[in-house]
Formats: sequence, structure tokens, C-alpha cells
Amino acid sequence: MNDADVAKQIQQMVRFINQEAEEKANEILVSAEEEFNIEKLQLVEAEKKKIRQEYERKEKQVQVRKKIEYSMQLNASRIKVLQAQDDVVNSMKDVAGKDLLNVSQHHHQYKHLLKDLIVQSLLRLKEPSVLLRCRKDDYHLVESVLHSAKEEYAEKANVYPPEIIVDQDVYLPPAPHHHNAHGSFCSGGVVLASRDGKIVFENSLDARLDAVFRKKLPEYTRAIEMNERELSLFLETEQS
Repeated sequence: MNDADVAKQIQQMVRFINQEAEEKANEILVSAEEEFNIEKLQLVEAEKKKIRQEYERKEKQVQVRKKIEYSMQLNASRIKVLQAQDDVVNSMKDVAGKDLLNVSQHHHQYKHLLKDLIVQSLLRLKEPSVLLRCRKDDYHLVESVLHSAKEEYAEKANVYPPEIIVDQDVYLPPAPHHHNAHGSFCSGGVVLASRDGKIVFENSLDARLDAVFRKKLPEYTRAIEMNERELSLFLETEQS
């Protein structure tokens, strides 16, 4: 092999090596670019995920604040409703209490009412001997109806007429007036008790008024609940 052939063969080998190097370099560049794009995509997705998580966190905070504000508004509204309802009930009770004061002013009607209250109390106690307390101003009216009250009770209960002792040492408080506006008072009626004092039946006009209002409380409660439901729906509509 002469020098020319050797030189030609060397040139071919050099071209082959250069071609191989170029192809390898291209492969490296393509692979590096793919890895870069993949890593860039991963970084972008990671940042997007962080942004989404941060947005969700802040959105949850906003929802929590809205729920807290809604709860506070609802509680404040409930308190207002309850206070208003309580004011209405107390106002009604005050008006009814003032009307009770007029009952004892009509002596003829009040006398019959006292007899009925005594009979009702006797039927509740069902004792052969009882102690009766009334207002000092009502003492003579009570005494005047005792006999008829005992006879009526005996007929209704099918028993002997009971012994009724009117307490002349301790009376029920008097009717309210400006001198004892903040003291205890009684609008009328009677209180009966067994002789040993273990059973007491309060049948004063004030006690009966309290009983009526206690009986009506479920109706007031239902009205409050209806108001609360309507208020809740209103606030939910305002929030949406």
C-alpha cells in the first residue's frame, strides 16, 4: 500500500469519526433538550399545583369567614327575635295583670269567682280539713261564700263538707299600688293548703295568669322557630 492509499484511508477514517461525533453530539443535544423540556414542564406543573393549592386555601378561608359571619348574623338575629318575643310576652302579661286588678272591683262577680276558686282548690286537694289564705280586703267576701263552697264541693266529690279554716294571722299580699310598686302583691284569689302544710294549691289570680302564660309558651316557641327558619332562608338568599 503506497502513501496515497494510506492517506486516503486515513481521511475516510477521519470523516467517519467526525460523522459519528456529530451524530453523537446531536443525540446528546436532543436528549438534553428533551430532559430540559420535561424538567421545565414538571417545574411549571409544580408551580401550577402550588398556585391551585394556595387558591384553594384562600377560598376555604373566605368560606370559613362567610360561615362565621353568617353564624354571627344568625345568632344576633335570634337574640333580637327572642328579645322581641320576650318583650311582647311580658307586655301582654303586664296588660293582663293590670286587667286582673279590675276583677276584684266588681264585688258581685268577684264573690262568685272566689267561691269557684275555693271549690276548685278543694277538688284538687281532696283533704277533710284545709287552711285558706286570702287578702285581708277579701276576708269578708271569702267568709260569705265558705258555706256554699263547702256544700258544692261535697256534692261534686261525694264526701262530707270539709273543714275550712281561714288564716287570720297571715294574709296574702294586698293589691299593687304606688306605695309598694316593687313589693310583693296579689290581685286576688285564694291559696289553700292541707293542715300539715305539705300540700299547697295556689289559686290566686296571679298564679292562674302565670299558668296560662306557661301553657301558651309552646305556641310562642313555635312562632319563634318559624321566624328563625324564615330568617335563615333570608340570610342564605342574601349570601348566594
